[in-house]
Amino acid sequence: MAMQRVLTKEVKLEDYTGIVSDGLLAEATRAAERLTGLRVVHVSATPYGGGVAEILKSLVPLMRSVGVNAEWYAIEPDDSFFRVAKALHHCLQGGSTDLGRDQIELYLAHNERAAGALVTMGVTADLWMAHDVQVLPLLHYLGTTSPGVWVCHIDTTEPNELASEVLLSYINEYRRVVVSMPQYHLDGLDPARVSIFPPAIDPRSAKNVPLPGHRARQLLASRGIDPARPLVSQVSRFDRWKDPWGVIDAYRLAKEEIPGLQLALVGAMTAKDDSDALEVFTSVQQYAGSDPDVHLFSNPLVIGDLEVSAFQSGSDVIVQKSTREGFGLTVAEAMWKGTPVVGGDCGGIRLQICDGKTGFLVADASSCASRIVTLLKDRALARRIGDAGRESVRRNYLIPRLLRDYLELALTVVDSKKPV
Repeated sequence: MAMQRVLTKEVKLEDYTGIVSDGLLAEATRAAERLTGLRVVHVSATPYGGGVAEILKSLVPLMRSVGVNAEWYAIEPDDSFFRVAKALHHCLQGGSTDLGRDQIELYLAHNERAAGALVTMGVTADLWMAHDVQVLPLLHYLGTTSPGVWVCHIDTTEPNELASEVLLSYINEYRRVVVSMPQYHLDGLDPARVSIFPPAIDPRSAKNVPLPGHRARQLLASRGIDPARPLVSQVSRFDRWKDPWGVIDAYRLAKEEIPGLQLALVGAMTAKDDSDALEVFTSVQQYAGSDPDVHLFSNPLVIGDLEVSAFQSGSDVIVQKSTREGFGLTVAEAMWKGTPVVGGDCGGIRLQICDGKTGFLVADASSCASRIVTLLKDRALARRIGDAGRESVRRNYLIPRLLRDYLELALTVVDSKKPV
């Protein structure tokens, strides 16, 4: 298995002046001064598509901009490997699976080959950062004395037993484990080695820069949406934990009171590590039936960053009706654009949304529909919710804060007083 070095565009910390507080920028700069020259290697499953890639394409160049020698590598796609890794992902989120020993061995063997490829390429690090379950065993096979951090981006509130049995020994080889919330845990993991901080979005990325209303409406119209009628959208990959079927149920209930309502489910299939997406999309397509006001988008040639921004900016309400959610970057993205969000009462959505103030939390399709109708009928409330959501994201969930957290974590893991 080959490993791919992921190249990123230049990003500078000073570019965020005026977007986040000067105090936050100063904290990140002070932490970086003690880490100058530190070699940090991030490893993930895929170079694009999905939240981890979205974060790393900004975080890695930001680290470099403050003097850290950061690199990012991704594993080469392999369908059989990603099917097993996805099953383990479901296990960590509490799902059931029938994985056999042969499949577990395949998963481990791929990580062993990935580690071998990094060694062959001469890649070394003072600190390794492995992201999510796909590359969890990597540190075990690297044979390195350098410390590692495992970053778990998913909801581990109720992992099943198989996850602990298969994965815990590899997790315990890392110096620290990063999760998004205190509620995420694994039995057998020392709480003292767990760091808690949530992900963040990049307000300067193509997906998150301000999009004028007329331009958003123009883009939506080009995708078959009537800009003169109300629109509710869910922007996320087609995944069982995102409950797209429940979103359709909520839309159907809301449409009884808002006859002109349209629904868009937007999830471009770009992530190579998501083996379930086509199966879920097909099921959702069948569930939607022939309703001309339900629009499904999965083609990455049709839905890029600009179109995602248009849906998040131009929708009247954004829904993220997940039943498990490690964080939910799309929630923060929509809130940053000032669009009111109705989210599933779970995991990282619960972290982001203060119910009734920065959005609404819902537990089922009926309550989801009720909140959609309320926001569509009371536009003053929708504006207040949208404004409060944007301010919450500005204070808590923008990428310079995440940079600071990673730098401060690195200071606890490596001896920054040694020359590097």
